[in-house]
Amino acid sequence: MKPLEGKRVLITGGTGSLGKVLVRRLLGGEMGDPAKVIVFSRDEAKQHFMRIEFQFKGAATDEIIYRNFQRKLEFRIGDVRDYHSVAAVVREADVVFNAAALKQVPTCEYFPFEAVRTNIQGPENIVRAIQEHRLPIETVVGVSTDKACQPINTMGMTKALQERVFIQANMRCPETRFVCVRYGNVLASRGSVVPLFHDQIRRGGPVTITTPEMTRFLLSLDDAVDTIFAAVRHGQPGETWIPKAPSAYVTDIATALIGNRRIKVEFIGIRPGEKIHESLISREEAFRAVPRGDYFAILPMLPEVANGHHREEPTRDQEYCSGDEVMTLQETETLLRARNLMIENTVEEPAEMLR
Repeated sequence: MKPLEGKRVLITGGTGSLGKVLVRRLLGGEMGDPAKVIVFSRDEAKQHFMRIEFQFKGAATDEIIYRNFQRKLEFRIGDVRDYHSVAAVVREADVVFNAAALKQVPTCEYFPFEAVRTNIQGPENIVRAIQEHRLPIETVVGVSTDKACQPINTMGMTKALQERVFIQANMRCPETRFVCVRYGNVLASRGSVVPLFHDQIRRGGPVTITTPEMTRFLLSLDDAVDTIFAAVRHGQPGETWIPKAPSAYVTDIATALIGNRRIKVEFIGIRPGEKIHESLISREEAFRAVPRGDYFAILPMLPEVANGHHREEPTRDQEYCSGDEVMTLQETETLLRARNLMIENTVEEPAEMLR
């Protein structure tokens, strides 16, 4: 039987870019036919527009996704920072995906305690609700980020602690399986580099890049959801799942998107808290990382959580970094075309690179 067949699924932060793709695929039934999908977030406008979008597409097609929307999708207003609203909604779920987060790096640097409240207190509220009310939650998946690996910024530090909260929760709530997923830059998600470059190109430039050495892992939103589903299917308590992903120079992403347009590229310097390269597995974690098909699983550090795991030998002895095996410009362009992220060229002149 598929793992989410008949389950009540809760998605915190479900109106974000990831949440919307996750909802669509859950309603499509690939993980089983859920009894209910609950979107929990504090933004009533995003919930409204998401509801309208489903209604509009449902009127135009008879796909199962949109038939299920009418019967199975529920919207709840609430905030992961508020324990009582979290406890009220978690008690109605069998499986929880925690996608609620403050994730803009500069914003978290300027408002660090706000990041603490959402990215650490929010997960703690989920665990506390399960523990105090003895809720029969089967699985909790914490959605994390590459910035949690060797964190140098507030966002990464808070997401690293989110991982620790959920991993240790396997001791506090032994009847519930807590796992995490960690991935890098998501193509076409809100606030990511590709939509920014698209907007700058449509405005006629300039395209702004922080530094020419910068590299990023490149995944689609569906790749991110694939990682979540893989962790649900195969993850053991306390594991952190990592996708094996291609990486590219940000300059090559910009060059591929600009094509032959006469648009300038300006280097503007590193933003507060920004990394030059993304790391998904640190050198220390590499000794606990084991391959799982298209993924790595980082085994839990805590022996009380790790004791139930199959004995597996790690195959890495170094960090997994976006700067290690970088795609060529041609490979980068091919990937962007495959993801339908290119903009048709209109002017046959080369892009001008400016320092």
